[in-house]
Amino acid sequence: MSAPLRLMAVHAHPDDESSKGAATMARYVREGVEVLVCTLTGGERGSVLNPKMDRPEIVANIAEVRRAEMARAREILGVEQRFMGFVDSGLPENEDEPLPEGCFALQKLEDAAAPLVAAVREFRPHVIITYDDDGGYPHPDHIMTNRVSVEAFEAAGDPDRYPGTGDPWQPLKLYYQMGFTKERFEALHEAMTERGLGSPYADWISRWEDRPAKWPVTTRVPCGDYFEIRDEALKAHATQVDPDSWWFVCPRELQQEIWPTEDYHLARSLVDTELPEDDLFAGIHADEVEPACH
Repeated sequence: MSAPLRLMAVHAHPDDESSKGAATMARYVREGVEVLVCTLTGGERGSVLNPKMDRPEIVANIAEVRRAEMARAREILGVEQRFMGFVDSGLPENEDEPLPEGCFALQKLEDAAAPLVAAVREFRPHVIITYDDDGGYPHPDHIMTNRVSVEAFEAAGDPDRYPGTGDPWQPLKLYYQMGFTKERFEALHEAMTERGLGSPYADWISRWEDRPAKWPVTTRVPCGDYFEIRDEALKAHATQVDPDSWWFVCPRELQQEIWPTEDYHLARSLVDTELPEDDLFAGIHADEVEPACH
């Protein structure tokens, strides 16, 4: 019997795993892949974005509420999940506003990466997915999550780095999530407009800053059959996601028709693979490939 393939998804806050790559994870779990979500902070400074949940008792206990929401989303997706123990940095209203003392984004890189290196060495993933170096959007915790993920990918296989965090293990591929692209939203906007549905994306597209794609999409994972699971996991994060918001305006059947993939950029690979890909594990065979340490 061959060993299972293993996927690690590294995220900044509870709810990020459900808005970025959730259908991909749901698909792989149901195909027998072991999936671990590493959530770097507790989301303690996240605003309550769903008006229905903006109540004093929720706000007063936001850390516990967000952990409970994460537990529910984890069950829906079918993944394992661990908190890495850092404190949410919050999202400053302006660039000059200092970040809170002790928050995740202000940690030394080595201190911030150590728990993730330990998780990589214990879980032994073949593939890691995370954000690009702009964080997907410029939240300080998302940018730090990229730095920590790259550090863990490059360091976990080196026995001389991060001593005391387990036996070395070298992941084989590192991906950046590319779900929020102008191309995708333009395609959904056009399809909704053609069908007379009214599109929630027009204003967003009009304000999009046109610039060359920093990280081209290399890998499109077909996962439309799992969009319902993705949506249910997202709704589990009730303090962050209003079920009546624009997230759910585009009919699921239209999404499955027009854009039935979740998209990624292959940032690092230690195996041979041909681009474009339709599988994060392209070039990897768990029963044949035992990653070598540095």
